[in-house]
Amino acid sequence: MTMQRLVITGKSGFVGQNLARYLQGRYRLASIGRGPSTAVSQDDYCQWDDLSTDFLNDATAVIHLAGKAHDVRGTSNADEYFASNTELTSRLFDLFLQSTARDFVFFSSVKAIADEVSDVLYETAEPSPQTPYGRSKLAAEQYIAGRQLPSGKRVFILRPSMIHGPGNRGNLNLLYRFVRSGIPYPLAAFQNKRSFLSVENLCFAVAALLEHPSIPGGPYQLADDDALSTTEVVRLIAEGLHRTSRLWSLPPRLLQTAARAGDTLRLPLNTDRLRKLTENYVVDNHKIKDALKIQSFPVEAREGLLKTIRSFE
Repeated sequence: MTMQRLVITGKSGFVGQNLARYLQGRYRLASIGRGPSTAVSQDDYCQWDDLSTDFLNDATAVIHLAGKAHDVRGTSNADEYFASNTELTSRLFDLFLQSTARDFVFFSSVKAIADEVSDVLYETAEPSPQTPYGRSKLAAEQYIAGRQLPSGKRVFILRPSMIHGPGNRGNLNLLYRFVRSGIPYPLAAFQNKRSFLSVENLCFAVAALLEHPSIPGGPYQLADDDALSTTEVVRLIAEGLHRTSRLWSLPPRLLQTAARAGDTLRLPLNTDRLRKLTENYVVDNHKIKDALKIQSFPVEAREGLLKTIRSFE
């Protein structure tokens, strides 16, 4: 039996590498990138400048991961986001529509819907992104939704929450370094809740969608089953370091005053950093679990985070 072919963009990134390893052996993988080819054959790799419908033909699915990630420092130009996240996606999707490929899997983001969440974020929420990153992802979603989909094709718009896993050096690593320094965590009075996403659960979901042609396309949010507070994550980091967590419950009003002073004096604690550490951002994942007919994802939230944390050692 001939192995089905998948085309992946962004294969060299953190998610792309993990997804390629997960799918290796189940599918014949091909990729699209910007650099010179290191592939075995012309069927395995194509540069964006040379891309045509022919490269997508005979693929079971096109998985689109490539794009410009959210710049937490805020130094990127808005045009860069729309060029990478909107225009590139639109071009690839048009080629997909003309090809014989069955499925198109677009990795958007929960930030395409909301930058702040007061209760729980559902797929039915009215989009209101505030950053160029979120707006560029939403523009790509809207372009896809506005095109006529031929019979027999499916489109999945996946909106992951904060992705983590071994080898990922993102915001979790910054918090890890803080806890490792031995400085007490002063924000324990804030009991916020945040959703995370283990890269293993992400890979599980993508593979399951591809393996079940009866699952309808559409937008699906991806998140681990349990939301955790930043204080709980600090405790997990301390556990991973084999230490007792050091937590201070300083009065929130005092911290908010100190953060405003930090805005002026350019101190490590400012209002933006305080907000990010203490805000709620809970993402509902029931729609994807109902579609996959599962009660829970294979990797429990705390287990996945602890695995990521231990990879920092």
